[in-house]
Amino acid sequence: MAPIGSVVVERNEKVHESEFPALSVGQRGVTPQLEGVAKTQTESDRKLVRVGDLVINSRSDRRGASGLARQDGSVSLVYSVMTPKSEVLVAEYAHHLLRSTAFQEEFFRWGVGIVDDLWSTNFTRMSRIRIPLPPRPVQRAIADELDQIEAMISKLDELASSLRVRRSAVGSTLHSMGFDLVGLKWLMHEVDERAGDDNQDLPLLSVSIHHGVQLRDESSSRQQASVDLSKYKVARAGDIVLNRMRAFQGGLGQARIDGLVSPDYAVLRPMGGLTAGWAEYVMRSPEFIEAMSQWVRGIGATDQGNVRTPRINVRDLLGLRIPLPASDELRHISDHLDQVTGSIDDMLTKVAKLRELLIERCSAFIADVVTGRKELA
Repeated sequence: MAPIGSVVVERNEKVHESEFPALSVGQRGVTPQLEGVAKTQTESDRKLVRVGDLVINSRSDRRGASGLARQDGSVSLVYSVMTPKSEVLVAEYAHHLLRSTAFQEEFFRWGVGIVDDLWSTNFTRMSRIRIPLPPRPVQRAIADELDQIEAMISKLDELASSLRVRRSAVGSTLHSMGFDLVGLKWLMHEVDERAGDDNQDLPLLSVSIHHGVQLRDESSSRQQASVDLSKYKVARAGDIVLNRMRAFQGGLGQARIDGLVSPDYAVLRPMGGLTAGWAEYVMRSPEFIEAMSQWVRGIGATDQGNVRTPRINVRDLLGLRIPLPASDELRHISDHLDQVTGSIDDMLTKVAKLRELLIERCSAFIADVVTGRKELA
């Protein structure tokens, strides 16, 4: 065992984004900056990252946001950037170690701050965390084994991405069937029911770009709820819940149970022959999301991926139009789409379970080898 500070050197060089491209650090490791990521206006205040560096988000509540850089670039100042000492630490081994469940928990334990707001583990504190440091040949063997598992996980991510594209494309068919377009202001209205004292026992709901409305406990966002839920909004089964900051990326969906949502969300109730299922299919379609993006208000531009504090106004949203057939045809098409999307959702569930098992295997493999429970071939 050795403290991290004894096997890495911190890199703390500030650079300009025009010289070094922006990188994202998340569940997939260090990658070129993802589309839709908010950028700061102070582009010069970024940290340099070189090929072979290790990068980790100092926000220790962002578990798993770390990895090995495969290209030069720059990251936000909230990240810690480290160069491994190659004579004692194999970079690829460190990549997997930092992403293991055991290290994530230890990294979080060393953090300080207010959990509901900010919980950080800066480099000084992280440098004191002790990590298993087997001989370099063993580190290399562990990394080679886990590289194969990570490649499998990457394939599953590609498959899941393709399935989500197919699922969102289901709603696109509704725009090409020649139905009359009707303004949303005639088909739904905003409701603003607060939890108060009577509804605080309702389950917390969140809105995912990929999954729509789901129980907060099932979400991967790890959002922290306020201690006082009285001002949270009540969403009833059949309502459409809109994350106003993520609507232009597909952050909306149908509530299937009564629950509580963030006060910043919008809760819309269908009327006038519109069903929640039809509304969800149409409003999560690429065509409708594109139309919404034209009305996002904030600092910056969505087409350049640098909009800050983006939000859509409900009044602007209700000014948009959607295709709407007669009620009998609407039910018939909705039933068919339910079958199609149900099959896709079943496949996505199986992919997610397999991915989770592979991640567990990665973490267990490191622990088993360094503790002697498992020998490398």
